[in-house]
Amino acid sequence: MIMTRINLLPWREELRQEQKKQFLMMVLMTFILSAAMVGLIHFQMQAKIDYQVSRNGFLQQEIAKVDEEIKEIRELKKVRRSLVERMEVIQDLQAARPSIVHLFSEIVSTVPNGVYLESMTQTGGNLLINGLAESNARVSTYMRNLSGSEWLKDPNLTVIEIEDITVNRISNFTLTVKQTSPNATEEEEEDDGGLTQ
Repeated sequence: MIMTRINLLPWREELRQEQKKQFLMMVLMTFILSAAMVGLIHFQMQAKIDYQVSRNGFLQQEIAKVDEEIKEIRELKKVRRSLVERMEVIQDLQAARPSIVHLFSEIVSTVPNGVYLESMTQTGGNLLINGLAESNARVSTYMRNLSGSEWLKDPNLTVIEIEDITVNRISNFTLTVKQTSPNATEEEEEDDGGLTQ
């Protein structure tokens, strides 16, 4: 019997080469697939980052606009406050106009005979009056007249000096009095001497 010898080495070698090729192809495909996935994830993350950066830029622009508007509003509030203060000053002056007329009218009508006014200084709602009188009784009469006035109140004698000039005794006096209004409430009188009407 004759036995045929078959050499299987080349076939095994080819099988090994084929398996090796398949393995390398699998590794290569896995690497390509992994790289593609990493690239896709990278592009998605980069797109999200770019979108967020653009949103942040938009928000910063809007914040800058709002900051400018806030500055404009603050400037407008300053202008408004200034205008309101000016209007209040004008209103106070308008309200004080009749009071000045009444003040001078009351000063003239309250001065008795024998009393001569030398100077008058107004500070807010207070008046400082310097004058001469023929006697202390005339000063007392003048103070009673001031107390009875609707436009003046609380006379207060601060200085009285008597000068002996030959026969007549002349009294130098200084007194303070508050200006008020017949329509003024107690709070208004405390605030500004009752100048508002």
